[in-house]
Amino acid sequence: MNKLQKYRLVCTLTFGDIYGQIIIWLIVIFLSLASALALWSTARQIFALATVGLIVVLSLPFLLFAFVTTLLNHIELKPVEISAESAESSSRTAPNSNPAQAAS
Repeated sequence: MNKLQKYRLVCTLTFGDIYGQIIIWLIVIFLSLASALALWSTARQIFALATVGLIVVLSLPFLLFAFVTTLLNHIELKPVEISAESAESSSRTAPNSNPAQAAS
């Protein structure tokens, strides 16, 4: 039987990948706050708060779906080569030949 292959999990997600999603979310929040301020009066305070809550509750699942799918698209499984793995493990366990010295 073949030996089991080892894999390395690599996430290539950068801030630039989700930057547009964050900007859109901020626009949604500011528009909901602007609509709440427009509705705010002595008799309609509950409508203003309900508007903000409704917009946030309805838009949050879309934001989370977009972020999670972006994150999952940037996860890679790379097979680890046996020779590279053994070289890394031997370099980790080998003592340093040039020890640090204090400056005098």
